[in-house]
Amino acid sequence: MLAGPRARAVLRERGLRAADVRLVPAAAGGPKGLALLPLDRFLFGHWLHGAARPVHLVGASIGAWRMAAACMVDADAALAQLGELYITQRYDTAPGKRPTPTQVSQGFGALLAQSLAPAQVLASARYRLHVITSRSAWRSPWALAGAAASNVVARRAMGAWLTRVVFGDARDALPLALRDYRTRQVALSAANLQQAVLASCSIPTWMLGVTTPPGAPRGTYWDGGIVDYHLHLPYAQLDDGLVLYPHTQARVIPGWLDQRLPHRHRATPALANLVLLAPRDEWVASLPGGKLPDRQDFVTHLHEPAVRIARWRAAVAECQRLADEFAALTQAPCVEAEPLP
Repeated sequence: MLAGPRARAVLRERGLRAADVRLVPAAAGGPKGLALLPLDRFLFGHWLHGAARPVHLVGASIGAWRMAAACMVDADAALAQLGELYITQRYDTAPGKRPTPTQVSQGFGALLAQSLAPAQVLASARYRLHVITSRSAWRSPWALAGAAASNVVARRAMGAWLTRVVFGDARDALPLALRDYRTRQVALSAANLQQAVLASCSIPTWMLGVTTPPGAPRGTYWDGGIVDYHLHLPYAQLDDGLVLYPHTQARVIPGWLDQRLPHRHRATPALANLVLLAPRDEWVASLPGGKLPDRQDFVTHLHEPAVRIARWRAAVAECQRLADEFAALTQAPCVEAEPLP
């Protein structure tokens, strides 16, 4: 467990309590998010039932799907179903051929329709969902090359090409003023929830963008992780409570295009009240293949999906230990956390 300075003071004083959690972010990362599902099931299906007030859930890409599933009436069962659907998805193609973006988008949309009931998600008494997407004025994913070039100069410069659009719970606004990057807010509704989540998961070149979800500004909507890969948001604006972040690594990288810009990987004052739950590298090395599930597994085992499915199931089973260790931490009267890197 790692934490910012404000969060470490709270943890030393009274330990980790559900009543202190105000917000939970969920990162992009494709299949890596599977590793967090056992922890998600404990958090949203059980432990956060002790929260003192509604908890805001903010997700991008696979994180958006995880957080939407957490808002279902039976969060434990919905997250378990998400894992099963994601692990067993397969696309039949000719030898040596990847599935087309149309195939992947249609298949993924069917998974969302099967797993998410908008009425349940939007009526959740316990959680408030916010889905991050990246809006472009251009439909072609290759136009995103301009965003990549601008991002090298400055993260804000990418705003000339991509807008962060947050589809948020209409009952309670996201309790953060997002002035760090060009942003629009759109109310979630039964008409746009599944499209918003699909857009947030729509990886350029792998999937099609989503054209103008109902109620949203005109444009093509892409993976939320392009703009907010790990959701390095201004959490310290919250005047009380903690931000609890189940994550797959120790660093919070702002955008997907920042992965090769290590000077943007450092902790900032914005993370002062953040509690980060992440597996250690040496433990990850003990998983099948020595790594978390990732998108390359689809390519490597494109024509032998049973091999990929077996490895991913084994990895998720091992990740139950993350949930068990967190459950033990919640029983401690005080907790010492390491500083964020």
